[in-house]
Amino acid sequence: MSAPAPRPPQLRPYQVELINDLYRKLNEGHKRVAIIAGTGAGKTVISGQICAHAEAAGKRLMFLVHLDVLVGQTYEKMKAFGLHCGFIKAGWEEDQSAPIQIASVQTMAQRKWWRTWPADVVFYDEGHTTLFSRIGKTVLYKTHPHATHLVMTATPERLGQDQLGEHLDTLVASPIPSTLQQMGFLAPMRYYSMPPDGVANLKGVKTVRGDYDEAGLKNACDRPELIDKIVREWQRLVSGKRTIAFCVDIEHARHVAEAFRQAGIPADTVEGGTPIKERQRMYADLRDERILVLTSCNVISIGFDEPSVEVGLMLRPTQSSALHFQQIGRVMRISPQTGKQYGMILDQAGNLERLGFPEDIKEYHLPLKKDSSGSGSPPPMKPCPQCGRIVHAFIVKCPDCGHQWISERPLNLEDMVEIYSADQAHQITDIPTLVELFHSHRRRAYVRGNAPTWAERSFWEHCGRWPQDSWYRGSLFGVRPAPQQQLEYLSYLQKSAKRLGKRGEWIVAEFEKECGSGSFAQVSALRQTL
Repeated sequence: MSAPAPRPPQLRPYQVELINDLYRKLNEGHKRVAIIAGTGAGKTVISGQICAHAEAAGKRLMFLVHLDVLVGQTYEKMKAFGLHCGFIKAGWEEDQSAPIQIASVQTMAQRKWWRTWPADVVFYDEGHTTLFSRIGKTVLYKTHPHATHLVMTATPERLGQDQLGEHLDTLVASPIPSTLQQMGFLAPMRYYSMPPDGVANLKGVKTVRGDYDEAGLKNACDRPELIDKIVREWQRLVSGKRTIAFCVDIEHARHVAEAFRQAGIPADTVEGGTPIKERQRMYADLRDERILVLTSCNVISIGFDEPSVEVGLMLRPTQSSALHFQQIGRVMRISPQTGKQYGMILDQAGNLERLGFPEDIKEYHLPLKKDSSGSGSPPPMKPCPQCGRIVHAFIVKCPDCGHQWISERPLNLEDMVEIYSADQAHQITDIPTLVELFHSHRRRAYVRGNAPTWAERSFWEHCGRWPQDSWYRGSLFGVRPAPQQQLEYLSYLQKSAKRLGKRGEWIVAEFEKECGSGSFAQVSALRQTL
């Protein structure tokens, strides 16, 4: 009796829509299309369905992966759709007659027959990597230039100059992460980070090929005091939760796992050379809570899919937004079966402040060389000394505990503290809170020597509205500024006016917004007496 045919996975409505969008693009004549399926959007199911459609239509498809370990994962996905596959991978059986060839770019470099294999479609898994490999470029431009090229990625931005937009015609995309969270397909997130003096010191670390030099990172990050600190923070903030740790190198990963074990917390390390069965055993141990912490270097950033994991430890600083968002994505998957309420990131690497939050992605685009439209530097953060939550530096009232910031009050710079994505300031409607926020922007501009117009623009960007004239009074010195403060403010306005090309009446108006009606005449008289 033959085994029953496998039941293909059920697609979510937005996955069906994305695939339909793809076919519309192909019908319009596009031959090189990016498929951007963000973190947790279901790239596995989407790509499997596209391959199933290709086989059903009598097409030949070559599926490129950049890591040997992904060959087996890809085959499992193809089997779920009942597809017939051959392999271009050492140790896997070749079948050149199969309509789908799962190909490791490493093995392709050693074999030749695929160069003339008549692929109608080439599918690049983790396309921000496979397309830019030597083999990927060869397939695109030399061996199969007339095929349809589909490039799947969750993270279109790459380090360096060469970007997807240089090689592809157009894109289709899944909903952005915040939308998937609202739809219930991604877990809500909580983020914890160190203040600037609590992360690894990167001042001496060089940049090599667009990212931090690994040897320099090791010296900065693989330090007993930092490792002990992250163990204590784990115990304080997320004790008992399934955790993965992203480390600088394998020795760092081993040191972190050992520190957890020394603290009585079961931990293990997965390495690049760990056999597949052993990896699967470790992942099952984590799922079943036989271990609570699994550390690695570049092994669980890509291809790791264990939805029950609740916590990610960011211990490796990076300048790569692709790597950053892939790592966060490991803990954004939903897991109702295990009671997972949200994912959590403990960032000792400073990556959140450097590269931002998935929830702040507003749209997907095809980046080009020297494209500056990607995420810029996120605004500065500060911790609430009362409850520990981090907010943007311009926030003056903690949303959690109501703490009011007083500029002289010392801050707690020792423990990890919670930080927000940028959306929250746009949701504030309370006028007194908005006035306080605007005042903090004004103070920041004044301290930095930026013109008052900078504060207005910054406030608009963060809160989505412009300040009212009545909001200015007393923002810098209170409602009774001392004579010396008034003179210093006047000098500041005069310098700002010179840079901006403003006339004297602008100085008068700006001065009286801050210090009150008639105050300019008083400060002018004061200047004459000095």
